[in-house]
Amino acid sequence: MGAPSSTYRVQFTPSFTFADAAGIADYLARLGVGALYGSPMLDAREGSTHGYDVTDPTRARPELGGDDGRRALQKRLDELQLGLVVDIVPNHMVVPNPWWEDVLAHGQESKYARFFDIDWSSGKVLLPVLAEDAEDEVHEHYLKANWRRGNTELNYRRFFDITELAAVRVEDPEVFEATHREVLSWGVTGLRIDHPDGLADPGGYFRRLREHFDGWLVVEKILGPDESLPQSWPVDGTTGYDALREICGVFIAPSDRFDGDFHEVEHASRQQVADSILVAEVRRIARLVTGVPFEQACAAVAEVMVNFPVYRSYLPEGSRYWETAVARSKSPAVRALDEQVRADPHGELATRIQQTSGMVVAKGTEDTAFYRYTNFVALNEVGGSPDRFGLSVSEFHQRAANREAGEPDAMTALSTHDTKRSEDVRARLAVLAEIPDEYLAFEAAMTEKHGISEPSLNRLAWQSLVGAWPLTEQRLGQYLEKASREAKIKTSWVDRNPEFDAEVAAWPAKALNEPEVSAFVERIKAPGWSNSLGQKLVQLTAPGVPDVYQGTELWDFSLVDPDNRRPVDYQVRQELLERIESGWLPEVDDSGAAKLLVVQKALHVRKRGLHGYRPLHAEGPAAEHVLAFERSGVITVATRLPVGLEQKGWQDTVLPLPGPEWTDVLTGRPATGDLASLLDRYPVALLVRGES
Repeated sequence: MGAPSSTYRVQFTPSFTFADAAGIADYLARLGVGALYGSPMLDAREGSTHGYDVTDPTRARPELGGDDGRRALQKRLDELQLGLVVDIVPNHMVVPNPWWEDVLAHGQESKYARFFDIDWSSGKVLLPVLAEDAEDEVHEHYLKANWRRGNTELNYRRFFDITELAAVRVEDPEVFEATHREVLSWGVTGLRIDHPDGLADPGGYFRRLREHFDGWLVVEKILGPDESLPQSWPVDGTTGYDALREICGVFIAPSDRFDGDFHEVEHASRQQVADSILVAEVRRIARLVTGVPFEQACAAVAEVMVNFPVYRSYLPEGSRYWETAVARSKSPAVRALDEQVRADPHGELATRIQQTSGMVVAKGTEDTAFYRYTNFVALNEVGGSPDRFGLSVSEFHQRAANREAGEPDAMTALSTHDTKRSEDVRARLAVLAEIPDEYLAFEAAMTEKHGISEPSLNRLAWQSLVGAWPLTEQRLGQYLEKASREAKIKTSWVDRNPEFDAEVAAWPAKALNEPEVSAFVERIKAPGWSNSLGQKLVQLTAPGVPDVYQGTELWDFSLVDPDNRRPVDYQVRQELLERIESGWLPEVDDSGAAKLLVVQKALHVRKRGLHGYRPLHAEGPAAEHVLAFERSGVITVATRLPVGLEQKGWQDTVLPLPGPEWTDVLTGRPATGDLASLLDRYPVALLVRGES
């Protein structure tokens, strides 16, 4: 089975089931989608709105319709010639679950004891589930303890700092078979593998999976800006955060007005994570280091993980990343740690430090530093690099050509269930880089009226407000509560600051009622729409397999989860699609119908098959405002840096078109290389050879 032409991601919840997905399948087919891409479909904790808290991997989730519902969905997709891509979670399961309960009942004698990554040296599993004033409950095979002991004494591996998600040892063939048998029997088009960096041996896991699955295989691997997937992994590519960084970056103007020392903030954030919420993991690794005092070993382990230039290495592959982390570290025991890891790169010490480095980097960078370093938050995205401001057109072309040559079937994305803010929020915020003085003056004036006392949260709040406008007090309040606690500066999830929490909770009501806010949003709204349409068309036609996150075929101004998992109004979308199918050319306005037009036309062109990559270059005084390329006789044209373009216009700028007649499929009009004419209706164009 080959890769689908495109995917459409849906979030299954008890209120959006397999039957609901089947109900929109015809709409997706008309939209031009190649495959439905679903969040985890195996049984999960009751009421879960995301499905990553799997309780039973041996059956489809009953709350979503169970196996009958799953089969009915696949039947409907087959009828419409749509594929099905499923998200699976090999790294962890939520506890309690039936296997875990058997372990607690029988200890090391349980037939499932080897399924979980438990340190049995103490003889009991520590369960940090009790309130602070409760006595410890001692049982034969487990100990119920104060919840605060989890971060320092936990003796089973978990997903990041979430003690309810216990790691599963899929490197064991028996565990792999038990956890994958059901989903591999479904005959799906593709699999999306969640969090491979938590696995003991990701490469070995993918090789074993390939023995059982010959479909499309993409992995949720967060790559650094100059990092590639290990060549030994038999996968089609990542889930697209690398493409997201590039596509968004090319629509951001270079600017030094938002500069700061991101790496200093990032290093301090990672160090705090290693020294607090992941202490249990650090101590477990340190006990494996021989020949040095325990506390020195702890310091060395933490420092090396804090200094990783990427999420993790895959020794012996990627040894240069390990070497960089060691070279940056100064703890006395680092040399002993390095020697022991190099001596046995597949041993337990090397394995555990690699598994855990990704946790330190993710929690330290994505979930801490990105909420502290808030100079320009459009860059603060999963897989993003806030220190790299914008991307040149030439670098974009080079990276796109590299993807076509090396990983043409990798997924590309602009919004996901894990992005810090949606694609349209980032597109609007990108406008600020073109008018930095104007924005900073606005922010200063607003801060004078209603500033938040913590400066980094204050900057984040104002950018979030204008980026996600319009939004309710409740949505903004929930977001700022999460942002302030993730930042861990004046409050946190673990140690609350009631006075500061109250200040943050009161802020949305004040800020939302300021007329200056709505006036500023009006100033940046239209160029934001231009950026949105440009980056969407580029994503849908550039190398890779594009994913459309649920609902984002219209404007979507969502913030981080759970905001981005709100229900989608498919009735509105179907009504607008019917009008577009009848020939309607919508205006670029608040309805977002223009984006739906771009998505529908591009996805149908995409189904023809696009191959190769040829950069095209505009000529004339506004040439820098064009991003264009050709693939298989299809030309993509997108406007970039629209505020600067407003000030000077296209003048005599042209895009030389190769060969004879071209038609813009968005408007149905004959196309010429005169950009003032070509882009007079929409800021983007999609050209095909011949007459309409």
